Amino acid sequence: MVTASTYSRERFFNSRKRLRMWTTTLLEQAEAHGWALEAWAVFANHYHFVGRAPPTGAENLGAFLATVHRRSATWLNRLDETPGRKIWHNYRETSLTFETSYLARLHYVMTNPVKHGLVTLAVQYPWCSAGWFEKHAAPSFRKTVESFQIDRLNVEDDF
Repeated sequence: MVTASTYSRERFFNSRKRLRMWTTTLLEQAEAHGWALEAWAVFANHYHFVGRAPPTGAENLGAFLATVHRRSATWLNRLDETPGRKIWHNYRETSLTFETSYLARLHYVMTNPVKHGLVTLAVQYPWCSAGWFEKHAAPSFRKTVESFQIDRLNVEDDF
C-alpha cells in the first residue's frame, strides 16, 4: 500500500481536469512499470493505492512513483505557469503480508472518499476504484472486502 501527499498538503489537484490528469498518469504509469493497482483513490492533496508488484519484485516502486510524480508535477506547473514549483512531498509504503491486512486496506482505500466527506457512496467518486470494483469484482469477493472493519486501521490520513 502506498500513500503520498502533496508538498505542504496543498490542494494542487483541485479541479476535475486536474484530478482526471493525475488519475490517468497514475494508472498509465502503473501499467508501464508492471504494477497492478487493485484499489486506488486520488484527491486534491494526496492519494492511496494498493498494488501488486510485478513478478520481478517491488524494486521498481521508487522509479514508478518518481515517474508519476515528475510527470504530474511537470504538467501541473506548465498549466499554472510555475516552473520548478515543488508539488510532491514523499510517499509511504507498507508491504501487506497478511490477507486480512490486504482486504482491510482494499476496503479502506475504496471508501476513502466517503471518509473525507466528498461523497456519500464511494462509487460516486470518479477518481477511485470503487466504481470499477462494484461492476467487475465477484459479488462474494466484494462482500468479503466490504465486511472488513477499517475504523482501527493505522493509516496516516489526516489530510
